[in-house]
Amino acid sequence: MAKSFAPAQLELLATKTVQEQLIEGEVLVPPPKYILKDGVPLPDASVEYMDVPVIDIGLLTSSSVSMEEFDKLRSALNTWGCFQVVNHGMTPEFLDQVREITKQFFAMPAEEKKKYLRPVDNIEGYGNDMVFSEQQTLDWTDRLYLTVYPPDKHKLKFWPENPKSFRDTLDQYTCKLQVITETVLKGMARSLNLEEDCFLNKYGEQRKMDARFNFYPPCSRPDRVLGTKPHADGTLITLLLQDKEVEGLQFMKDDRWYRAPIVPEALLINVGDQAEILSNGLFKSPVHKVVTNAEKERISLAVFCVPDSETEIEPFESLINESRPRLYKKLKNYVGIYFEYYQQGRRPIEAAII
Repeated sequence: MAKSFAPAQLELLATKTVQEQLIEGEVLVPPPKYILKDGVPLPDASVEYMDVPVIDIGLLTSSSVSMEEFDKLRSALNTWGCFQVVNHGMTPEFLDQVREITKQFFAMPAEEKKKYLRPVDNIEGYGNDMVFSEQQTLDWTDRLYLTVYPPDKHKLKFWPENPKSFRDTLDQYTCKLQVITETVLKGMARSLNLEEDCFLNKYGEQRKMDARFNFYPPCSRPDRVLGTKPHADGTLITLLLQDKEVEGLQFMKDDRWYRAPIVPEALLINVGDQAEILSNGLFKSPVHKVVTNAEKERISLAVFCVPDSETEIEPFESLINESRPRLYKKLKNYVGIYFEYYQQGRRPIEAAII
């Protein structure tokens, strides 16, 4: 079993971000802690594109009577576990502003970014992977992780004051995502012929939204180093704003990897494990990863929508029958289970399977 470390020891294993190491000239060749272990399939940036549907969110509103877009949504979430959404109420110019504050933050001097450094035993703030064992393969990425909803959970000491527009832009973006999330959750319910608010009710009054700003520096060994290791999300849903120009995100389907195409004006939305459990497996929480690029840096912004940890998650009764028996047991605090399994390289949803 991999040796575990107390917080003081953890800090010794992961004190420098990838950017810092690059600036100091330490990683012309990535250190062993970033290199994929023998036996792990090697990344390939040239795999086929996935045929992921583009959904018009305007056709998912409660006033919509046509089932065509709902059928398209159900098929997408059953097949790929994700879709691209357009007509979401944000202009391309505003999405570019969100991308720009992300780029500007990571371009700041190291000393400025260190003001927002995360504690060694906490995920929130600026930094890279939390290290749980010396056997852990690290991701080639630096991150800024912030709780963006509800407002009383904001830890403003981690919210950058520069660029000047950062906080206001992030607040606007969060407000717009709340509307999109509500529409999508209602659309997911209607696509399964369920009560419109059933996913929304599980999202709950104590819901949480966490934002993770990702920066992937160029890497000299994209054949042996990943930006983010393969995983499925522990969320209800995740909303991703991709880099406008540089690819990197890949999804697994039927044991094969596929590239996610860039649609600059779209958000890519995937369901997480908690939606798979609630849907009794009709929606698939997809395994995905990020590959690195030898020449270009890449950014993205993922927002994770998570129910309150005290909310009980189990399949909706109306989706259980003789032909489709109950696949998952009742769970609380799924995110707590998630991190324990994730660092062992296991799918957390294994804990929920009957």
